Amino acid sequence: MLSSSRRALAALAAVLSLGLLSGCAEDAQPAIDTASSSSADPKPTREATATSEETPSPSKSGDTDEDRESEEGDEGRAGSSATGTASAMLDELTVKGRAPKSGYNGELFKWRSDTDHNGCDTRNDVLRRDLTTITLKAGTRGCIVLAGILADPYAGETYDFDRSANAVDIDHVVARSNAWQTGAFNFDEETLKEFGNDPLNLLAVSSSLNRQKGDGDAATWLPPNKSFRCEYVARQIAVKHKYELWVVPAEKDAMERVLGKCDDQPAFTEDADWPGPGDGDNVTTKEETRPAGQKSSSSGTSRSGSGASGSGSSSSGSSSSSSSSGSSTFFENCTAAREAGAAPVRSGDPGYGSHLDRDGDGVGCE
Repeated sequence: MLSSSRRALAALAAVLSLGLLSGCAEDAQPAIDTASSSSADPKPTREATATSEETPSPSKSGDTDEDRESEEGDEGRAGSSATGTASAMLDELTVKGRAPKSGYNGELFKWRSDTDHNGCDTRNDVLRRDLTTITLKAGTRGCIVLAGILADPYAGETYDFDRSANAVDIDHVVARSNAWQTGAFNFDEETLKEFGNDPLNLLAVSSSLNRQKGDGDAATWLPPNKSFRCEYVARQIAVKHKYELWVVPAEKDAMERVLGKCDDQPAFTEDADWPGPGDGDNVTTKEETRPAGQKSSSSGTSRSGSGASGSGSSSSGSSSSSSSSGSSTFFENCTAAREAGAAPVRSGDPGYGSHLDRDGDGVGCE
């Protein structure tokens, strides 16, 4: 009986011992975890921070597209352009290499045609639109501009326009040659004519800068007046967009650089219609007084050394039939005269001919 009681007590003691040991082990575990956490990560490391930023949190990964667009604001996603801007219009243009210039002739664009049928040629339409304090030539149905003031957007300077001195040219903002090599070679006759006389693509500017520009695109020439560059590039983009012309890679890069400084330059949408005959700023009308030597196409003395020999001339002995100035120089058309640096060609100048002087005022290839 005693032996049996002892065995029971021994068993009870063993059970109690096991219980006490188990309880001690459970109480000790949290202390071990806390100590380990405290010593291993006192402050986030730079590496840990980077990992945390790269891994989206549960809340961010659950954002909807609407939420992300709201966070990005009006600028849209990175790399996109705001709607209605010149940059957005530029993004719509095709980018590829320049086509050959073969087959190009500026006369194909029929520049100076009366495409709007208002009775005035395009050059005088531009002058009546872009000049101020205009004097019109009497007897021309309100078309021909004799004088005015030009605020040249390319130079940021003001010039007096005098028809006889002719220090003002009309620039094709997207040059005809550039247009030809970026898609216009595919145009039909009517589209070429429309492009050549489109108010959107024409500006009155100083002759010197127009000739300096030549047929350059935005990658090779920009107006010296930096405050006008945003509008200039936006206008080029609008012209190319209208006629579905493309841009070459360097041209697009240059346009993007300009627009990057323009604070979301709006796409060019200005109404560019021509003024009606007789319309313009502060218009007066008077008779034209031509300088001596311009009263007839045969008057005046030829100037030598004009640098025009060989530029579009048919032969050195063709003067009697091809040039009313009595010079041996002949320009087949105004493109040839401009390429020779001789335009405008005045009565008495080498190369002057009635075929270059459409309005018969003694000045050809204006």
